[in-house]
Amino acid sequence: MIVTALQEHFHSRSNTTVTMLQEIQEIGSNAMDIYNFVLAGFDPRLNNYLLMQSPVPMTVILLCYLFFVLYLGPRIMANRKPFQLKEAMIFYNFLLVALSIYIVYEFLMSGWATTYTWRCDAIDTSDSPQALRMVQVAWLFWFSKIIELMDTIFFVLRKKHGQITFLHIFHHSFMPWTWWWGICYAPGGMGSFHAMVNSSVHVIMYFYYGLSAAGPRFQKYLWWKKYMTAIQLIQFVLVSLHVTQYYFMDTCDYQFPMIIHLVWMYGTFFFVLFSNFWIQAYVKGKRLPKVQTKQVQNGTAMHANGKHHENGKSINHGAGNGTSKGTINGSAYCENGSAHMGKMKKA
Repeated sequence: MIVTALQEHFHSRSNTTVTMLQEIQEIGSNAMDIYNFVLAGFDPRLNNYLLMQSPVPMTVILLCYLFFVLYLGPRIMANRKPFQLKEAMIFYNFLLVALSIYIVYEFLMSGWATTYTWRCDAIDTSDSPQALRMVQVAWLFWFSKIIELMDTIFFVLRKKHGQITFLHIFHHSFMPWTWWWGICYAPGGMGSFHAMVNSSVHVIMYFYYGLSAAGPRFQKYLWWKKYMTAIQLIQFVLVSLHVTQYYFMDTCDYQFPMIIHLVWMYGTFFFVLFSNFWIQAYVKGKRLPKVQTKQVQNGTAMHANGKHHENGKSINHGAGNGTSKGTINGSAYCENGSAHMGKMKKA
């Protein structure tokens, strides 16, 4: 009796295990069917472009980015002095200025300044030179987002952890991931408008960062820093208004309406986030730099960043690492190679 019961027990467990393995295999098979179905819709003109054969490589890159900036990088730098990287940052920022100018020009020549109506513009799926040019610039725009991951790497290496906010991380990881799918299905058409606008903003933004990274002597030319956030807000308004046209058209032959919905949600979402940043930084002043000051004693006023005045005499101990001299009452100071009255966000 006992032997029979044990045999029945093990047989039952064996059947359960086989059933579970079959279910797992079936789930895996269904997942692969879905994956292959998704890949089947990709634009074949992108097959020979770097990192476009599968979503796996770019997803791994973004996961490695998140792991480094959120965990590994801060641990490595915990007991080390911050790197200065002045020359590298100047080169990097002006490289992105040049790249962004080229991307804007290519978007214009690929349709926006030639054949597009700026309303309902379908994707040209042909192999004409202009259509292939649009495919190329769409990929280049996406690849520029991979290059821009270096923004956060510089923050980590220079130990500017206050710059690594939720908004910064979300934007730098979410946008390249979604745009990879976007160009795989829809390289061009009205869905590419926001890429052209974004690149236009980045010409101005990275020019600002390049100048500020060059040192204190350029700070006097950066009075327009506050307006960078305003330019970014205008960007999101333009993008949202452009795609909103789609909802009021009687007919539109744009092939992927889902892209329109996502762009509208993206523009609206980031408009809200950047508006909150604007209010916190420039209306409420909650993101102004915290300057360590000492109490005024015997007519001596202490100033930050190595400069103080004593009994009417100015004593300068030097402004280190290319930062500008700060004062208590509102003087600009340099962080991450830029003059900050708070933390500028990138979009």
